[in-house]
Amino acid sequence: MRPVALVTGGTRGIGLGIARALAAEGFELALGGVRAEAEVADVLAELRKQTEVRYFRADVAVRDDRERLVAGVRAAFGRLQLLVNNAGVAPAVRADLLEAGEESFDRLLGVNLKGPYFLTQSVARFMLEQKQQPGYRGAIVFVTSVSAEAASTNRGDYCVSKAGLAMAARLFAVRLAGAGIPVYEVRPGIIRSDMTAGVAEKYDQLIAQGLVPQGRWGEPADVGKVVAALARGDAAYSTGAMIMVDGGFSIPRL
Repeated sequence: MRPVALVTGGTRGIGLGIARALAAEGFELALGGVRAEAEVADVLAELRKQTEVRYFRADVAVRDDRERLVAGVRAAFGRLQLLVNNAGVAPAVRADLLEAGEESFDRLLGVNLKGPYFLTQSVARFMLEQKQQPGYRGAIVFVTSVSAEAASTNRGDYCVSKAGLAMAARLFAVRLAGAGIPVYEVRPGIIRSDMTAGVAEKYDQLIAQGLVPQGRWGEPADVGKVVAALARGDAAYSTGAMIMVDGGFSIPRL
């Protein structure tokens, strides 16, 4: 049987780039998202040309949705080898740190941190059950952001959520290391997606001015290739590792 990957937010942006890369690696896919299945039908049809795909409508910030998601994967596939915590949201409005309200903070912490934290808890339990099976190999990937370290004072809620997620990756890496389940953090930089579409002109200018040493936008496929390598087991002795996918953005420079 082919391995199964659960990718949250897997039908657009970075998540879709990851789903495509995993499909090419031979994974069957469980994709989570908040849109109705009819709205993502074209994406599902594309991926189904390569592999088995099931779509689960679920908001990771909601406990009942997370429980239904994990139960749905169990029922549909009976197995799960890879969890990719990719689902995330940006602030609806970029607000100065001294003006930002609690509503946006609560929303971002719920989706970007609380959701994947407790989804990983549930999936880790399922993976530990499967470890009883000979030859089982599982892994978990947290997709964070350079904003886990780079401070943006007009979207502090986003930065805090991603910084917390980076620590969650480390925590689960330590907890699951003894069971042979590696956990990784993949940290994208400026990636061309629907999340960055509204500020594309700003980033075009900053990239032209040298913000990114490699001189270009990142693409969802750039992130997908890294996740696929981790999924293959290419870094099996590197649990807890943080892999930058940022074109050199985070390199300190004079």
